[in-house]
Amino acid sequence: MSRYTGAKGRLVRRFGVNIFGNEKMDKLLNRRPHPPGVHGQGRRGKMSEYKKQLLEKQKLRFMFGITERQLRNYYKKAAAKEEATGIALLKLLERRLDNAVYRAGLAKTRAQARQMVSHGLIMLNGRRVSIPSIQIREGDVAEVRAKSKASPLFAHVNEKKDFDHARWLKVDRKALKFDVASLPEQEDLDQLIQTSLIIEYYSK
Repeated sequence: MSRYTGAKGRLVRRFGVNIFGNEKMDKLLNRRPHPPGVHGQGRRGKMSEYKKQLLEKQKLRFMFGITERQLRNYYKKAAAKEEATGIALLKLLERRLDNAVYRAGLAKTRAQARQMVSHGLIMLNGRRVSIPSIQIREGDVAEVRAKSKASPLFAHVNEKKDFDHARWLKVDRKALKFDVASLPEQEDLDQLIQTSLIIEYYSK
C-alpha cells in the first residue's frame, strides 16, 4: 500500500485526534469533531476489536507517513528486541531522521520534514542525505545544508520562540542544527498511540 496523499482533515476527523500536530487540524477538530462523510454525525454503535486494532494501526502509519510494508517491517524488528514490542516499535519510528528533523523544530510537520530530507536539504554527520528512514544514533549531528539555510522554508524556526523541542535533542536554532544528545526513552514517546492494539493486530 502506498502513502496516503488525500485530505489530511478527513484522517484527523476519522481518528478524532490531531495526528499531524499542526494548529490548523486542532481548529478543524474543534469545529467538526465528528467523523467525515454525510452520515458522520449520526454514526453510532459498538466498534469491534478488530476495527479498533485496524484504526490504531492506521493512525500510527499516517502519523509517521509510512507505508504498510514499512510499518510491518518496523513491527518485526521491534518484536525481535528484548524490551516490550510496543515501546520498541515507537522508539524505532521516533529515531527516523525525518522525525528527528520535525522534533527539532526545523519542520512544521513530519510530512514537511520528510520532504526536506528527500530533497537533500539536510546534512547528517557532514554528509548530504536523502533517505528519511535513516535511523539516527546517539552523537549524530544534523543540520540544514549551507545553501538552504537562507530559504524562507526555515523562517519559522526563529519566529516561534516557544517551541519545545524533544528532550533528547540539543538544538541550535540560529545554526539550524541539532545534536542527538541521547536516544528517546519511553517518556519521550507519543502518547496518542495505544500500541497494545497494534501488537494484537500484527500478532494474529
